[in-house]
Amino acid sequence: MSEEVLIENDGGVRIITLNRPDRLNALTGSIMEPLADVCADAARDGSVGCVVVTGAGRGFCAGGDIKAGGGDKAAVLPNPETGSRTEQGFARLRGYMETARLLHEMGKPTIAMVNGPVAGAGIGIAGACDLRFAGRSASFLTAFSNIGGSGDFGSTWFWTKIVGTGVARELFLLSEKLSAEEAFAKGLYTRLFDDEALREETLKAAHKLADGPRMGLRYMKQNLNNAEDWAFEAQLDAEALNMGLSTQATAMIWREANKPRE
Repeated sequence: MSEEVLIENDGGVRIITLNRPDRLNALTGSIMEPLADVCADAARDGSVGCVVVTGAGRGFCAGGDIKAGGGDKAAVLPNPETGSRTEQGFARLRGYMETARLLHEMGKPTIAMVNGPVAGAGIGIAGACDLRFAGRSASFLTAFSNIGGSGDFGSTWFWTKIVGTGVARELFLLSEKLSAEEAFAKGLYTRLFDDEALREETLKAAHKLADGPRMGLRYMKQNLNNAEDWAFEAQLDAEALNMGLSTQATAMIWREANKPRE
């Protein structure tokens, strides 16, 4: 596994740490590819009940590393197998962006532990998580307009869903840096803590989720994701089905755990 993506198991909590502290964990191909892989592993690992994503050092993620070419590998010459440079770039970036899809769609809660500045693609990773716990040294900057970019890692989709189209357009078009307090006031961060308490408070919530009714939380997250796009009647159908599935699974697990042992 890459030294630029660290994995720590704390009970049922999987902690994924972006590890380029000298560059505020800015993204390159060498970090984005393994990051998508470890998120996929966390999604399918039955021992994991909650996933926490954070950054090493004093930052969460500064977005794509512009000094390293914006985080992308140099495209090879156009060829019949992989297409033009644009097609190759699309395929590569779309593969890296699986990180955001997995954090959003995996059947377990995900938390972004925002321990410092977050910008660019980093706000997509943070927005993909179900919860965002931030320290007071955190800041928030969309940054895309500063480099002539339109947004990636699901950032325009997530933040429109989280704070509404009006605030999202303000964030992206004006690209103003927000302090942790300003971001919390706008609803960008779920909870705000003193820096020295951030890890403890984040892991406290993560363990509560990991130790909770996992099948119930799985179907609850599915309901919440469905609600982002589904029509009301379809949502009612899904809720009725998922309520039965989740309570039945929870009852079965409880009976198994409390079955008399011979």
